Amino acid sequence: MTSETESERLEGTRVGVSLAPEGTEEVEFTEPNQAVSDAGARVDVLGVETGEADTVNDDLDPGDTYEVERSLSEVSPDEYDALIVPGGTVDADKLRVDDDAVELLREHVAADRPVGVICHGPWTLVEADVVDGRTLTSYPSPRIDVHNAGGEWVDEEVVTDGGVVSSRNPDDLPAFCETIVEEFAAGAE
Repeated sequence: MTSETESERLEGTRVGVSLAPEGTEEVEFTEPNQAVSDAGARVDVLGVETGEADTVNDDLDPGDTYEVERSLSEVSPDEYDALIVPGGTVDADKLRVDDDAVELLREHVAADRPVGVICHGPWTLVEADVVDGRTLTSYPSPRIDVHNAGGEWVDEEVVTDGGVVSSRNPDDLPAFCETIVEEFAAGAE
């Protein structure tokens, strides 16, 4: 059972969770979203476009469909205290080539607001040019991209560096979710 204190840790915190039109790894979207919601945050589902977004399981199997509430082109970084970028190779690839997603993430990190990325999510950080000098983890395939962008890639369950929380894959979700709640709460203080 969640204590009243835990359920209010992120009270008054506004979190944006990004989805591409399709291809987000479902559990990497739902579990972090639930964790910050359970901690009291108000969550907006952001996407390249509004409407429905189809998620996937294990990158290939169809998942459920979720409503994208706001377009990345209509939001500004100062509207959100924290951002979450779920993984999935298709989702991450679509977000990293979307100018609005990249600019939102760049401005958000530049304003020293926390962000959580998991799996292939760091690709968007690379595109936003906010990796230089940071230590991150991810699914193994983006590691060379992190390195080429000036970051240090490590194979760890969860890494926090300068307000950026990163994890490798769905197996790391318990640690990732706990850490984003802690980091987002610290950022809200």
